[in-house]
Amino acid sequence: MRLHKVYHRFSSFPSSSFTIHHQNHNLFFSPHRFSLSSTSSFSLPTLKFPGIRTSCNLRTVSGKPFNSTMTRLQSLVPIEAVSGENVAAAGSNGSASKSQYEDDLATNGGYQLPPSEIRDIVDAPPLPALSISPQRDKILFLKRRSLPPLIDLARPEEKLAGVRIDGKSNTRSRMSFYTGIGIHQLTNDGILGPEKEVLGLPDGARINFVSWANNGQHLAFTVRVDEDNGGSGKLQLWVANVETGQAQPLFRSAEVYVNSVFDNFVWVDDSTLLVCTIPSSRGDPPKKPLLPPGPKIQTNEQKNTIQLRTFQDLLKDEYDEDLFDYYATSQLVLVSLDGTVKPFGSPAVYTSLDPSPDEKYIMISSTHRPYSYLVPCGRFPKKVDLWTADGKFVRQLCDLPLSEDIPIAHNSVRNGMRSINWRADRPATIYWVETQDGGDAKVEASPRDIVYTQSAEASEGEEPTILHKLDLRYGGISWCDDSLALVYESWYKTRQLRTWVISPESKDVSPRILFDRSFEDVYADPGSPMSRRTSYGTYVIAKVRKEEDDTTYLLLNGNGATPEGNIPFLDLLDINTGNKERIWQSDKEKYYETVVALMSDHIEGDIFVNQLRILTSKESKTENTQYYIQSWPDRKPFQITNFPHPYPQLASLHKEMIRYTRSDGVQLTATLYLPPGYDSSKDGPLPCLVWSYPGEFKTKEAAGQVRGSPNEFASIGSTSPLLWLARRFAILSGPTIPIIGEGNEEANDRYVEQLVGSAEAAVQEVIRRGVAHPNKIAIGGHSYGAFMTANLLAHASHLFCCGVARSGAYNRTLTPFGFQNEDRTLWEATNTYIEMSPFMSANKIKRPILLVHGEQDNNSGTLTMQSERFYNALKGHGALCRLVILPYESHGYSARESIMHLLWETDRWLQKHCVSNTSELNLDAGSLVKKDDAGNADSKVVSATGGGVAEAEEPENEGYSLQRSLL
Repeated sequence: MRLHKVYHRFSSFPSSSFTIHHQNHNLFFSPHRFSLSSTSSFSLPTLKFPGIRTSCNLRTVSGKPFNSTMTRLQSLVPIEAVSGENVAAAGSNGSASKSQYEDDLATNGGYQLPPSEIRDIVDAPPLPALSISPQRDKILFLKRRSLPPLIDLARPEEKLAGVRIDGKSNTRSRMSFYTGIGIHQLTNDGILGPEKEVLGLPDGARINFVSWANNGQHLAFTVRVDEDNGGSGKLQLWVANVETGQAQPLFRSAEVYVNSVFDNFVWVDDSTLLVCTIPSSRGDPPKKPLLPPGPKIQTNEQKNTIQLRTFQDLLKDEYDEDLFDYYATSQLVLVSLDGTVKPFGSPAVYTSLDPSPDEKYIMISSTHRPYSYLVPCGRFPKKVDLWTADGKFVRQLCDLPLSEDIPIAHNSVRNGMRSINWRADRPATIYWVETQDGGDAKVEASPRDIVYTQSAEASEGEEPTILHKLDLRYGGISWCDDSLALVYESWYKTRQLRTWVISPESKDVSPRILFDRSFEDVYADPGSPMSRRTSYGTYVIAKVRKEEDDTTYLLLNGNGATPEGNIPFLDLLDINTGNKERIWQSDKEKYYETVVALMSDHIEGDIFVNQLRILTSKESKTENTQYYIQSWPDRKPFQITNFPHPYPQLASLHKEMIRYTRSDGVQLTATLYLPPGYDSSKDGPLPCLVWSYPGEFKTKEAAGQVRGSPNEFASIGSTSPLLWLARRFAILSGPTIPIIGEGNEEANDRYVEQLVGSAEAAVQEVIRRGVAHPNKIAIGGHSYGAFMTANLLAHASHLFCCGVARSGAYNRTLTPFGFQNEDRTLWEATNTYIEMSPFMSANKIKRPILLVHGEQDNNSGTLTMQSERFYNALKGHGALCRLVILPYESHGYSARESIMHLLWETDRWLQKHCVSNTSELNLDAGSLVKKDDAGNADSKVVSATGGGVAEAEEPENEGYSLQRSLL
C-alpha cells in the first residue's frame, strides 16, 4: 500500500488528542496527499508525523457581513468577542480585576475573552505545514489560518453511521483547509530557494488533500469556495504545474464535484486520476417522512452474545440509512490532465481506492447493506474488488458480512480477510491476513493469524500462498525485496512485541525472530527500519552498504529512550549477525534532534553509507523546531528553515524534566515549567497547575522508564495548560500516573490507590522544590485526564485546591462493555467500575471543580450527558461546581469563540479558587516533605503554621548533589 493511503485522510477539525500546537508546522512526505484533519494520532517507522492543529481566519463584523446562519448566533456570540475586543481583560499585573469575574457576568455574559497575555499567544499566526516532493528537490509551504470562527462549526451536519457529514459540501463536517501553497526549490547544499506561489486559485479558496504526482511534476488538490464568496461550497478537483505554479480545475465541467465522505481521489499514473464524484443524477436528499413506517424493533431471539463499546452517531432508522446512502455514494471517474473523462464502474459507497505499484490494477473497497444500528460504518459489510486501471472488472477478493459481534477484548478482530494491501516491493502482488481464532482474542489458537499473498494476475481458483504464520496478533509488514521483509506481531495482555525476518520468495529460508521484547520497555526499543522510495512511488526498507565490504545493513531510526530522556539515534544493523553500529546521535546536552527522512532514497541502485543524506529536525527548550539537511561523510548540517519563535514573550521560560518516587517504589517523571524571570528567592512559591493523563502498564520497571526529552521545545497549543505560564503559574505537565497490573492482576483493580499515590508524589516534589504553594495547587485534564481529575478531587482532596475537567466520562456504568484499556464488562468487574467512577463519589468532592464539555461530543464513551449528570450529582451534594457546555463543539474544541471562552473560564476558576485561595488544605506537613538519610527535611519545608513555605538550607551531601544533577 502506498504511504498516502495511510495518512492522507486529514479532513476535519481534530480532537485534542490529535493536535499539535498551532504555532508549529507540520512536515509531510510524498507521494501521499495531505490536509488538515482527522481524529487520531499515528506514526510510521520512518517518518515523524506531528499531529495537526486546525486553523482559520476570523471574520469580523466590520470586515464582512455575516450570513443568515450568523443571525441566529447573535444572541450567543457577542459582537465584542467576534470583533476581537477584550471584554474581560485583566490588569497589567496579570491579576484579574473584580469586574472581570463577577458572578452575574460569569453566568450570563455570553462568550468571553481571556486576559491579553493568554489571548496573544493563542492568536499568534500559524506557521505553514511542509511537504517534500518525491524527488526531494522541492518543498511545499502549505499556508494555514488561525483559529476558525464558531460560524464554521455551526454549519448543519448529518450524524450517520459513526461519521459526521457536511451535506452542503458532501465532505466530512468541520473540514479544515489550507489557504495557499508556496513552492520552494531545495538545492543539494541545503539552500531553500524563493517562494513560487501557486496561482489561479479563486478568492476564498479552501484547499484540501494536496497530493504529488509520482514524477513530482504536478500537484492535485481539492478547492472549495463557500457561498459567501460566490461558490457552491462543494469540492472541485484542481491541478497545478509545479514548475510554473499555475493551477486550474481538472474537470472541464464546473458541475463535477468530489465526494470526500470516504476516499476522494488518487493518482493512477502521472497523468491520470481516479476520482470519487457526486453522481450527476443524484437529485435532492431524501425527505424525512412525517410518520414513521412502524415501531423501531431490535431483537435477539437467536440468543446471540453481542457486547459493544459505547459508539455514537449511529444510524437510527430507515431514513438514516437512505441519508447515508445519499451522501456516501460516489460515481468513480477516470480523468486525465487534459480533461478527458471516463466513467469507472457503477455508483456505490466506495471507501478506499488503491492503485497497484505498477499502475495496472486498482483495488477498490466499498460498503453496502444490510446496515446496522449497533455499530459504525467500519463494521458494515465490506467488499473488495480488483479492477484494471482502465476500468475493467477483474474479480472480487472478498465480501465480508456485517460484523456486529467483534469481542471487546483487546486484540480481537474482524473475521475473514483483513489488512488487504499491495506488496510495496512487487508490481502487483496482494497480501492479506486471516484470523484462525474467529477473531476472538480469548480463544486459544496456534497459529492465531496467517498472512497470505497472491498475484493480481492469479487465475480463477488459484490458491493463495501462505507467507507466514503467527501465534500473536498480526501487526504489519515492512517490505524490502524478495529476500527480505519484516513481519510484526504483538499481544496486548502480555505487552509482547515480536519482529520476524522472513524471505518472501525463498521457501528454503526459515523465518527467524529479530527482536522479541515488551513494547512497554522503551529502553529496549531498537528503532524502526528507515525506508527508501521505489520507482513505483512506494516505500520499502532501505538497504545500505559500505564501500569497503559487501555486507548489507539496515538503518534503524530510534527514539533512544534512556534514564536521562530520549536521545534519538541512527544505527547500522547487520541483518545477518544482529551487530549494530551507531552512525548518528542527537546532541543530548542542549538539543533534541530527530531523523525525519532519508533524502538520498530517490536515487536508483545501492545506497552507500558515505553518500547518505538525511533530513533532521532540531530544537531546544527555548528554540523552536527548525529543519536541517545533513550529508555524509562530513555530516555538516545545513539549516533549511528559519521559523520565528511562535511566542517570544515566553522564550525564556524555565523547563526541567524532574524525577521522584511513588511510595511503592515506582519511579515517576514530570516536566516542570516556570515562568520567565522566575526567581525562587524573590518570588517564593507560585500557584501551580498540574495537568496529566494516566497510563496503564504491566510492570513497575516499564512504568518507571523516562519518556520524552528534557530538551524538546515547549510547544503551547490553543488549550494548553502552558498558557498559564503567562499568568505566572508553575506548571507540572504530564506527571506520570502509571496504573500497574502485574502478572494476572488487572491494573484498574487498584486504580484509585495508584492514582492517589502518584498525585501525592508529584505534589510532594513541587512543594519540596519550593516552586508551588501547598494550598494553591490545581489539578486538570482532558478526557481520561478529566476522569482522573474528578477522582483525585474525590479521593485526594488534601492535595488540590480546585480542579478543571474537560470532556470527561465520570460514570463507568454508562460504558458497561469496556472503556479505555479495560476490556472486562461491568458485570465481570462490578466493584472496579463502581470504585473507579467519580460519579459514585460525588458526595466526597469538596473542592471546587470546573466541568467543560462540547455539546456535540462524538468520542466513544464521553457523551455530553456524562458531564451534565455529574454536575447534577455534585450540585445535589452542595459541591462548589460549574458546568460549561460549548455549543457545536466536539470532543476537542476548535472555534475561536469556544476556545477563548474556555480559557476565560479556566483562568477565572484558577484566579478565584487557586490564586486567591485562603483556605488551608488538610496537608500533613511531615508527609509532604522528603527527608534525607539523616532525617533532615530536604531543601524546602512546609511550615506548620499557615501552610506557607520556608526556605531551608540545602544539605551538602553527595546523594543530594547527584540527584539535583540528574534533575
